Amino acid sequence: NCSEYGRYNIQCNGIGPGYIATPQTAPLREPQADGSMHPFDSFIRAKTPANRWGETDDLIGPAVFLASEASNFVNGHILYVDGGILAYIGKQP
Repeated sequence: NCSEYGRYNIQCNGIGPGYIATPQTAPLREPQADGSMHPFDSFIRAKTPANRWGETDDLIGPAVFLASEASNFVNGHILYVDGGILAYIGKQP
């Protein structure tokens, strides 16, 4: 666990990706047969302050940060790369 390995200069961190545009999520993001968008696409866009799905490239900077010396004092943290959806949902009743 993070508190045990920190003394060995081992950081335990993670990336919490949001909804990312991938081949697996394509059916949720692309127009349906009738031309309308999937309801889940509308939900994600409405609840994400960035108003878009994430791109795989959005994860590169955070991964580089966590792998670099810039994060030497970061330990036990999950860096959410989600366009702000957790902040939005967390404020809803």
